[in-house]
Amino acid sequence: MSVVTVRVPAKVNVQLAVGAARPDGFHDLANVFLAVGLYDQVTVTPAHGLRVTCEGPDAAQVPLDRSNLAARAAIALAERHGLTPDVHLHIAKDIPVAGGMAGGSADGAGALLACDALWGTGASREELLEICAELGSDVPFSLIGGAALGIGRGERLTVLETGGTFHWVFAMAGRGLSTPAVFREFDRLTEGLGIPEPVASRELLGALAKGDPDALAAAVSNDLQPAALSLFPELADTLAAGEAAGALTSLVSGSGPTTAFLARDTAAAEKIAQALRTSGTCKSVRTASGPAPGATVVGAS
Repeated sequence: MSVVTVRVPAKVNVQLAVGAARPDGFHDLANVFLAVGLYDQVTVTPAHGLRVTCEGPDAAQVPLDRSNLAARAAIALAERHGLTPDVHLHIAKDIPVAGGMAGGSADGAGALLACDALWGTGASREELLEICAELGSDVPFSLIGGAALGIGRGERLTVLETGGTFHWVFAMAGRGLSTPAVFREFDRLTEGLGIPEPVASRELLGALAKGDPDALAAAVSNDLQPAALSLFPELADTLAAGEAAGALTSLVSGSGPTTAFLARDTAAAEKIAQALRTSGTCKSVRTASGPAPGATVVGAS
């Protein structure tokens, strides 16, 4: 093959339960992921050396060196199979950058699947997931998509059943939030408190399985939200604007700063989106539904 293109979805965390800091600095999580229909596309072609390019909203914020997760994915796969990562990785971004929706992780998973196809390495799904886990906590979910419970750092996944489609509105903030900074703020806010072991909510898993938006709205939670709001207090205004427009519930997506609003149906989502666009509380607004498929080859020749 001379060119392979892979499409990869964004995610929203419908539950993010966070445990105390571990000796290695990470936190144990019970992280319920739902993939949604906002996508990046990663196109790979043979090249002389490793090169990364990017286009799309906020592309200027995306690193184009070997720190980029797409580049790291190509390097990791090449090393395992005795290859040289001579490949041009082109990322067409549509997932918000630094928005808590796993855009960088999506690019890593997309590049991994695309390079596997381009080079014909024949890596098993288990090997690909192992490499994903080495790259980052959210990368394995970007590969599989749908809905899943992640434990450990979030990288050990159990696929979850969903009984319907959930409609979402996402409001992008005017600046980013650093995930490590949000976790540090979580540690500061919870210092001296007894933090329970993170576990998935039975009510939430049941709501996903039934496809019941009202039950899901009653069960969503994000233990990082207080930390995100502490670092970015203006997000509270965005959350309030979406709820005033009829959202069933609102929450910060992952470590933020993107805020997510669950709507009853497509029409309700459009109404909420329009209200947010005119609220003056966010930079831009998108609608999407989930679950969406994980990393998928959409073009190869």
